[in-house]
Amino acid sequence: MQLPEFTNEPFTDFTDPKNQQAFQQALQKIQKEVLGRTWNCWIGGEEVRGKETFEVFDPADTTRRIGKYQKLTSVEGNLAVEKAHAAFPAWAATPVEQRVGIFFKAAQRMRERKHEFSALLCHEVGKSWAEADADTAEAIDFLEYYAGQMLRMAQPQPIVPVKGERNQMIYIPLGVGAIIPPWNFPLAIMAGMASAAMVAGNTVVVKPASQSPAVAAMWVELMYECGLPKGVLNFLTGPGSDVGGALVQHKLTRFISFTGSRDVGLWIFEKSSKTQTGQIWMKRLVAEMGGKDSILVDKDCDLDKAVDAVVASAFGYQGQKCSACSRAIVHQNVYDEFCKRIVPKVEAIKMGHPSDRTIGFGPMVDAAAKKKTLEYIATGKKESKLLVGGGEGPKGGHFVQPTVFADVKPTAKIALEEIFGPVLAIIRVKDFDEGLAVANNTEYGLTGSVFTKNEQHKERCRRDFHVGNFYINRKCTGALVGAHPFGGFNMSGTDSKAGGPDYLLQFLQAKTISEKIG
Repeated sequence: MQLPEFTNEPFTDFTDPKNQQAFQQALQKIQKEVLGRTWNCWIGGEEVRGKETFEVFDPADTTRRIGKYQKLTSVEGNLAVEKAHAAFPAWAATPVEQRVGIFFKAAQRMRERKHEFSALLCHEVGKSWAEADADTAEAIDFLEYYAGQMLRMAQPQPIVPVKGERNQMIYIPLGVGAIIPPWNFPLAIMAGMASAAMVAGNTVVVKPASQSPAVAAMWVELMYECGLPKGVLNFLTGPGSDVGGALVQHKLTRFISFTGSRDVGLWIFEKSSKTQTGQIWMKRLVAEMGGKDSILVDKDCDLDKAVDAVVASAFGYQGQKCSACSRAIVHQNVYDEFCKRIVPKVEAIKMGHPSDRTIGFGPMVDAAAKKKTLEYIATGKKESKLLVGGGEGPKGGHFVQPTVFADVKPTAKIALEEIFGPVLAIIRVKDFDEGLAVANNTEYGLTGSVFTKNEQHKERCRRDFHVGNFYINRKCTGALVGAHPFGGFNMSGTDSKAGGPDYLLQFLQAKTISEKIG
């Protein structure tokens, strides 16, 4: 099979009436056929029900039930790992071209049903049309990109020849992986982590976030429809502490892919590093754990573009992105003007149910996220100056107003801790050097951006702005598969660079084979 040229899935143009109509039809189909459904789990190719169930409701309309799900336990978690382990030898022995073909087929099938997945995201996790469309497009990208990369990995690897020997180095899969994705990109990140592991020849157990099981369950069904053996992809729902804990600690788990909070990531790091009786390997951990991301605004820059980028990065998907700009670090010469220009932009943000095409700002994902964000806002009101927002949004959902604080000290709580909500801290600095120092003053290192026309400052930032994904004169969100391999430093995780050319190495191990000849 020829390595295909990869191109990113284009975003839908929702100014086109035909696309508007298609998305409306998808919303109606999801509302009629998917919302309220009871979903079962899959272990070893068999449908599984739990003794108990749990429900999830639309975060923008808490009277609307998204679905009912199985509340499984560590018993099912352990069983799923064992069943995935049993399925591993046959899947690992499946020819690469055959494995890859399933994922190319799944990408095409997702492309055909693109709006259905996006429509579900509008209701399940409160994404706007554009945000949901980008999530689905990224999932398609991951399927195609990793399939193509696996073809590359299967080619003969370059090694130095030795006279009298026939030498080769091949990549082989690891075993069973626990896939623990987040709720904020519940399709793209989940599909990306799972597909990378599986196309490499591993079997997996996927445990989605409890806020977003439906879109994961719908994707699992699609993968089965495309010919993926059911034992290769096991699917569990239930509490992370119970089900997730079992997956992380089982002796047969070979690796863990996790995206989520710093605290949970560190817990997984600790638990997975302890060997269990009968365990014959050290588990690999691929972790992406969040950020406290900054846009540095220099005195010599296009201020309007800087303001627009900060607003887009801070308030896209209600700030519920690990890459979101939660700090604008602004040179004192342009600080007052920056604050003056940002207020009307934020005030103009329209809040409501994101199934409405005209709404770009929806709810927090659940009541706990809303409560946490409002607590940080209360702290911000004591620490600094409230410029705009600062309260709840419309009734009937988990809404929080887009909020901006000014005159925030670099060491303030809202300047250092990840809020994961629509809260922006503006920090005044006296010069570029101080601005760069503030940009690096957190325990995270995921994304960052600088707005400047100064070439020396650009070069300084390229070298010293310590983040995994750094941008110049653009927003700090919106990484594209293949173009912006994604992952961060320090407490932002293991810098595994999802969507990059070496990501599949996380799920493979190299074996060198030497034969004496002559």
